Amino acid sequence: MTATDPALTALASGWGALSLLHGKIETRIERALQSGHDLSVREYSLLDVLSRQHDGEGGHLQMKQVADAVVLSQSATTRLVSRLEDRGLLSRYLCPTDRRGIYTDVTASGLALLEEARPTNDAALREALDEAAKNPELASLVEAVEAADDPAPRP
Repeated sequence: MTATDPALTALASGWGALSLLHGKIETRIERALQSGHDLSVREYSLLDVLSRQHDGEGGHLQMKQVADAVVLSQSATTRLVSRLEDRGLLSRYLCPTDRRGIYTDVTASGLALLEEARPTNDAALREALDEAAKNPELASLVEAVEAADDPAPRP
């Protein structure tokens, strides 16, 4: 394949469209969460991921798992956890079975803020997808995002 190969050009074009869609969605959600709840997209995502932990087998996430889930490096995730802990939204504690392990839980204040922010996040996501669907270059990607959580295939 050469740099002007049509397959590579199409691949690059598709990647550009996906990147554009992601940017539009993230920007819309960021504005809504910041203005309504003083949360960034990453802070919301971290609270959301950590709120899904449970006390059962494998229910608590290690920092690497959390970092992967919020698409940040481990060091950036640790800094984000520290900021939210300083705001009283998260707390850390030692793993009861491995004293080297540290877990992070969402506090009652963090859960309350998350529940308050969830409708804002969901509405901003819906608005961003509806707007992007009007763009012919992004419409098929919007359909893919909408279908990703739908177990039934669309006709």
